[in-house]
Amino acid sequence: MSSSFTVLPGEQVPAQHVNLKLGPGLFQIQSSKQSETSIISTRAGTVNHSANNSKWWVESNSRRYVPAPQESVVGAVVGRSGEGWRVDIGSAHFALLDGLAFEGATKRNKPNLKIGALIYARVSLAHKDMEPELECFDAQTRKAAEFGELKGGFMVRCSLRMCRQLLDPKHFLLPFIGSRFPLEVAVGTNGRVWISSKEVKHTIAIARCIEAVDPDGGGLDESGIKTFFNTLDL
Repeated sequence: MSSSFTVLPGEQVPAQHVNLKLGPGLFQIQSSKQSETSIISTRAGTVNHSANNSKWWVESNSRRYVPAPQESVVGAVVGRSGEGWRVDIGSAHFALLDGLAFEGATKRNKPNLKIGALIYARVSLAHKDMEPELECFDAQTRKAAEFGELKGGFMVRCSLRMCRQLLDPKHFLLPFIGSRFPLEVAVGTNGRVWISSKEVKHTIAIARCIEAVDPDGGGLDESGIKTFFNTLDL
């Protein structure tokens, strides 16, 4: 089977793996025989999978993010919700972030997020009929890891496809920029990237490079971005 192929909504996807994780566009159903399951596509697009074949998803031209469990997202706090917050992650509904969904948080000791604050979080619950829920710690270690409030920096919006490319360790863009100057980056699967650098001109350069490489934008390849980078006023 090729590394990617096109599907339509309702088509069965031949994905097989012991610890298979399904991303956006795929849904697992139990057949009449309890020992058998099927993977069905819920959108039109191209089926892709990770290098070790453990995660599968459908890549499409949609710019609206559809939350999927275990995915990392960059969100903006838009309001309070009981003991937590409502967070805009670019999906059809705001996500819920509980005040205790942080490493070491207690009722007396929890973050005090302000309206407009940016966070890097993990989707802990996602269902089409419910508001998605977020957590700011690693699911296995229960440690904050890289999750939590993103202070300073700047948020860039790009295509969902671009974000997934940036999350691939083999993608050229972030290592190329990192070899030119120090930077911090938090990539969400929801079409948002938080970037931070010591100088404003460098932050602007990162944003412009992401826009130039985005398949829905400039679509530059590795050689193209090197030429483009040299035109920036740094």
